[in-house]
Amino acid sequence: MICDLETGVCGVAGEDEMEVIDLNQPSKKIDLYYVTDPICSHCWAIEPTLRRFMKQYGHYFNFKTVMGGLLEKWHGGPVDPANGINGPADVAGHWREVGEHYRMPIDGSLMIDNPVQSSFPPSRVHKIIQKHHGEEKAFEYLRRAREVLFAFNKNIGEAAVLVEIVNEMGLDGKVIVKKADEQTGHDLLNEDFALTRQLGARGFPTIIMVNEENKGVKIVGGRPFEYYVDGLTQILGEKPIPKKQPALSALLEEEKLLFSKEIEVMYDVEQSDINAFVKRELSPNSYQVKEILGELYFTMTTK
Repeated sequence: MICDLETGVCGVAGEDEMEVIDLNQPSKKIDLYYVTDPICSHCWAIEPTLRRFMKQYGHYFNFKTVMGGLLEKWHGGPVDPANGINGPADVAGHWREVGEHYRMPIDGSLMIDNPVQSSFPPSRVHKIIQKHHGEEKAFEYLRRAREVLFAFNKNIGEAAVLVEIVNEMGLDGKVIVKKADEQTGHDLLNEDFALTRQLGARGFPTIIMVNEENKGVKIVGGRPFEYYVDGLTQILGEKPIPKKQPALSALLEEEKLLFSKEIEVMYDVEQSDINAFVKRELSPNSYQVKEILGELYFTMTTK
């Protein structure tokens, strides 16, 4: 006898009293390439959307971050004339505009006082972590580096700052930053530059999803969450089924720090309701709320 889960009717079991089943997750058939750069302000701006997309739909694709090489060095001439950027001081204003528009805090004043001279050193550190510690750890590093640069105004072009970031991740910062500046780090970064050209990415952020038939979709620039879901739907040929968002307590423990905008996007919460939502989701005394550049951010209370 059997009670049918779909019909709710109990009756005689079918002829197959025993069958072989496979509970393994289906293999991921899609490769997602995220072409980016540690000092890309628009990449910082899409963090809330990209995180939600990865949390809810990451089971459909293999994720790979690719360094695109935004700034090798300042040449003394125009770098991005379309955005009025002729030197590092011009970056500060552009960054602030991006931060205010997307509500992901960007200070930017260090680009006047102590500008990042090249995005290549932090990019090479990413490549070393990716090679020796995996994509997940490398993505964590990229987040920490951007957080330090944009919100907390530290120069991630400097070795000492990079060592500190990597150390706080539980890795050996001194060893990794040294290795990043050796030939291996340079070679790995050049491989990413070649892949960036091969993928046809000419700006950041660019997200490219490719299926087994080597056909794909390319999404350039910051886009609403639905764009990424639609792109995945196109490449899958069917509507993907999202996973439930993680509990805020689990997400905050994993991420260490979340800005208000990131929580709003992940859980569809209005900015005006953010404090009430956090109080409802997190136990008292388990978190701290602070403010920077007019935006709230949340961290776990240190035990």
